[in-house]
Amino acid sequence: MTAPPRPERAHPGAPARGGKRTPQGVHTGAPECNAVIMSRSQAAPDGVDSTLTDRLLAGLPADAVVTDPDITASYAHDMASFCPSGSPAVVVLPRTVEEVQHVMRTATELRVPVVPQGARTGLSGAANASDGCIVLSLTRMNRILEINPVDRIAVVEPGVVNADLSRAVTEHGLYYPPDPSSWEMCTIGGNIGTASGGLCCVKYGVTAEYVLGLDVVLADGRLLSTGRRTAKGVAGYDLTRLFVGSEGSLGIVVRAVLALKPKPPQQLVLAAEFPSAAAACDAVCRIMAGGHVPSLLELMDRTTVKAVNDLAHMGLPETTEALLLAAFDTPDPAADLAAVGALCEAAGATEVVPADDAAESEMLLQARRLSLPALEAVRGTTMIDDVCVPRSRLGDLLDGIEQIAEKHRLTIGVCAHAGDGNTHPTVCFDAQDPDESRRARASFDEIMALGLRLGGTITGEHGVGVLKKEWLARELGPVGLEVQRAVKQTFDPLGILNPGKLF
Repeated sequence: MTAPPRPERAHPGAPARGGKRTPQGVHTGAPECNAVIMSRSQAAPDGVDSTLTDRLLAGLPADAVVTDPDITASYAHDMASFCPSGSPAVVVLPRTVEEVQHVMRTATELRVPVVPQGARTGLSGAANASDGCIVLSLTRMNRILEINPVDRIAVVEPGVVNADLSRAVTEHGLYYPPDPSSWEMCTIGGNIGTASGGLCCVKYGVTAEYVLGLDVVLADGRLLSTGRRTAKGVAGYDLTRLFVGSEGSLGIVVRAVLALKPKPPQQLVLAAEFPSAAAACDAVCRIMAGGHVPSLLELMDRTTVKAVNDLAHMGLPETTEALLLAAFDTPDPAADLAAVGALCEAAGATEVVPADDAAESEMLLQARRLSLPALEAVRGTTMIDDVCVPRSRLGDLLDGIEQIAEKHRLTIGVCAHAGDGNTHPTVCFDAQDPDESRRARASFDEIMALGLRLGGTITGEHGVGVLKKEWLARELGPVGLEVQRAVKQTFDPLGILNPGKLF
């Protein structure tokens, strides 16, 4: 079944000229980029290569090429802290595959770097511009091309917003599980670029598990189709999986075939209070060892709970040291919650409260989704880590983070996809205080080092980008790094695709 054409929506992350971030990190007051464009008869502004803009305009509509420096500056970076960004020469907003191909052919011929972007909700600097680059914003390629209930697939362009896709497939009795916390803003292309996760990954898995096939424009403008539309397929190397998580460094995703699942029953949520983070982590281990399959298993430490209450006055229990949220979307969720509640009590929970209905469940989930903006409001700036460890070492990680916070005299709140072992330690600091900023960066690095010592990884879902490229080398080792650089060289021999990221 083919979906009707979808109206173009405003870029969800484009900041206004001089606009500012809200505590949630959303830019406000965005102008229409079409208001300032380069027509074929106009000269390029000072500092912009007229050869580049002329060549781009030879194959693009005038309203797709933005050169006003105030507007292009607003596309310079994503939402990561401590990540340098440059000044793009031009921002291009294509609507078709052919237009993307023209951009890449032009970039190859002129040896100009290209930085692909979605909604710029990323937290690693992977979408940050480099000086003189073409920023290739894919937000206008926002059509859902097909929803097929029989084959259980959706075919989408990269600029489709995650929440829009989720709502569209629900109308067909289907479900697209990956749900990053920024799902109301982030795009499918960005999710694919960073192999993002979300709250439901403990049961349903991450983005990579739902990408069946891709159309990718390579660095030289050729169009590569990978993967399949079928339920099974093992023909050749799995190039589809290679592009997922590559952060735009191997090619530009212009179309994706995504797997869907039948829509599950409405989930119910349980909240359990614990006297220590260690007790909450013990409960997580008991739940997983007991064979339970929650649709969600999330943890908020005392710092995060207090921050959410301060921001949204939600009445969460601030006497708790850790709040664990468990959810089930099974035919009998109440029975599953009762079994998990008993395991929480055995691990030392002081109170276990199952939600009575969907509305109460959604309230608890909203509290979890507010964790990061609430922590950002504590000191004005945050560094959000993304360390993932084996579930059995989750308690050791949280204990270590508490020690690091005390050592550096900082507030560090932790919210976690506890069922995956994927934590988001969030360092709160005043960016105007040089010493506090230095301590924040040091604590961030120490948390990553701790994660590696515990057998984990430096990123579970946010990606490497600029923020963690030095740490990627430590995790991969010299042989792993050499092989990955060889892959990059094969797909991008000139090094023009998102340079300065990953390695």
